[in-house]
Amino acid sequence: MFKQILSINKNNALVIIDNNVFSEDILNYYVIFEDNDKKILGEISEVDQNQVKINFLGEFINNKFLSGIIRKPSLNSQIRIINDEELKLLIGTETDNNMILGLSPLYKNAPIYIDINDMFSNHTAIFGNTGSGKTFGVSRLVQNLFTKKNIIPFYSNIFIFNSTNEYDNAFSKISEYNPNFNYKMFTSNTNQSKTPLIKIPLWHLTTDDFANLLDVTDYSQINIIDKMLIYVSAFAKDDEYSHRYKNHLISSAIISVLYTNQTSARIRDQIFNILTTCKTKELNLDVEIQGVGYTRKLRKCFDIDSKGDFVERLLVTQYIEGFLEPDTKWNEEYEPVFYTLDNLEEALNFTLISEGLLLNEKYYAEAIALKVKLHTICNSSYKKFFAYDRFITLNQYFNELIITKENKRCQIINFVLEDIDDRMAKALVKIYSRLIFKFARSLQERGSFPIHIMLEEAHRYVQKDFDIQTLGYNIFERIAKEGRKYGVIIDLITQRPTELSENVLSQCSNFLIFKINHPTDLDYIEKMVPNISSDIIEKQKSLQSGTCIAFGKMMKLPMIVKMELPSPKPSSASANIYEKWMYKLNK
Repeated sequence: MFKQILSINKNNALVIIDNNVFSEDILNYYVIFEDNDKKILGEISEVDQNQVKINFLGEFINNKFLSGIIRKPSLNSQIRIINDEELKLLIGTETDNNMILGLSPLYKNAPIYIDINDMFSNHTAIFGNTGSGKTFGVSRLVQNLFTKKNIIPFYSNIFIFNSTNEYDNAFSKISEYNPNFNYKMFTSNTNQSKTPLIKIPLWHLTTDDFANLLDVTDYSQINIIDKMLIYVSAFAKDDEYSHRYKNHLISSAIISVLYTNQTSARIRDQIFNILTTCKTKELNLDVEIQGVGYTRKLRKCFDIDSKGDFVERLLVTQYIEGFLEPDTKWNEEYEPVFYTLDNLEEALNFTLISEGLLLNEKYYAEAIALKVKLHTICNSSYKKFFAYDRFITLNQYFNELIITKENKRCQIINFVLEDIDDRMAKALVKIYSRLIFKFARSLQERGSFPIHIMLEEAHRYVQKDFDIQTLGYNIFERIAKEGRKYGVIIDLITQRPTELSENVLSQCSNFLIFKINHPTDLDYIEKMVPNISSDIIEKQKSLQSGTCIAFGKMMKLPMIVKMELPSPKPSSASANIYEKWMYKLNK
């Protein structure tokens, strides 16, 4: 077949072949250059009539394959197609540590095996157009892990986030593989009565989480959220201390307004605003104040006389100052306690009257923006996502996520973010990701509870956001950089890689690239994905549906992999227009 080596360049060789060899029979095949003690692996990348171009890939030494070459074959080397034993060194064999990835269409559908650790201990990116078989491929990949016979992934934790329930069909019957396997689905659709609703304990959310939830765009709003959390932590206890604290804050706010150089009407409006949004049984507009021989409601004390002053300014001042406790050292530390969104809204109202925000137009406007967003959530169906009915620790929360009502352990937990807008979906995914990362970091034994975060349509969540400027970091970037050592791994599944965060993508070590056509996406992949070559880019352009280019730490070499059909399949097929539109007329 191979007659003569014409030339050897830095990374390839030009070789003459027999005229009766068809290009489609040998293109992308692996060949061996044998030269004394050298055994160099190459791949046929181009065929031009009776000449082929063979790229050098690596070297076999002592029955092991090493990627890359230092020594090159000589012009006198013998060339042959790779044999079965050498191929197995590249595509792997079935062992306890390995799992099947897919089949090699170039080598009679030989199974391609990958090391489980190399695959699941590293961040992975999975790209492909709609209809390229991307979702089928992901489903088959996970199913392959759960169909191993001798060793089962009983302690695995795969958290899937998706905008539809397309994976439900693929994984809901996972117990049929093995009764030890279980699956759970949560939904954001408040109209689905049979599927548990997504619920997150508010007290485990930090300032950063609320910044994402309330769409913070300015750093000054971070301080407002910090103060809000301190107040809700104190007020939610509803004890004597919290009651005194509220009275102190209200009275401080009123006194600060009383002594401003504003008109009486303006001062009255601001005080009424304070007592409308923040009130206690002692401090509210309808409380009766005892004068000398008479009582008067607090609101009536702010009637303005003919001189433009309050009729009961002295009485009001004395009453309000009675609740000031300037010498009391109030607790300024947040501690997780049970509270609701209504408690949080009350705490934000108290935040708005403190710190002199009422007298600072810029900061007050930014605070009001937070108030509007929080109020919107409190009065929408989104409120149910945070309506936990009791206090629960973070460890208990994760235990509830992975344990069924029958007290069985779940390996796959599917969060379906449907019927909510993109902003809320992204906020929820960020909150879950940060909670997962916090939980993993809190474990005494590092990496003892590995969790995979599979993000379907990852471009909706993993973006370059404002939180880089406001918080100083992005949770996905932090997980991408630090997550592996704690066992928190991200899988990015998307048809639009250009919209992904470059910093997150740069940390991915494994890639499954299904067919992509858009030139912008192809250019981006070639520039951003490490170790990708123009050859790989060209190969993926002609891939069939369900076939991908796999490369990275899990692979010895980039390879074309045919993913077997998942069984059962995910519900990701296109709508059957013919079936739904057409009506056969009676003859």
